[in-house]
Amino acid sequence: QVQLVESGGGSVQAGGSLRLSCAASGRRFSSYAMGWFRQAPGKEREFVAAISWGGGVTYYADSVKGRFTISRDNVKNTVYLQMNSLKPEDTADYYCAADGYGSGTSILAEYDYWGQGTQVTVSS
Repeated sequence: QVQLVESGGGSVQAGGSLRLSCAASGRRFSSYAMGWFRQAPGKEREFVAAISWGGGVTYYADSVKGRFTISRDNVKNTVYLQMNSLKPEDTADYYCAADGYGSGTSILAEYDYWGQGTQVTVSS
């Protein structure tokens, strides 16, 4: 089993940057693909980015491509989401998730473990 704890959220003006972290506890972190999702008020949770277990393959939603970067450190059991050029529409609760059986996917149902989320607010 994997426990996930997100951090790094906050309030920032449009055009600014934030780096989210997701610390994992439990064994076999390096064997899990990891993903970031977000959920804005009144909307469904949506895919943001994913990374394969080794970090060699990454996937992004079109809405964040070129602005966000997902990475991982398997020694520190941590996955990151660097968010640059933030827009008000990026405002949401951000969640990290672990996929124990794949190489990374945008499909929410494929993820086995979820963190509690961290809030990001981008003001114009």
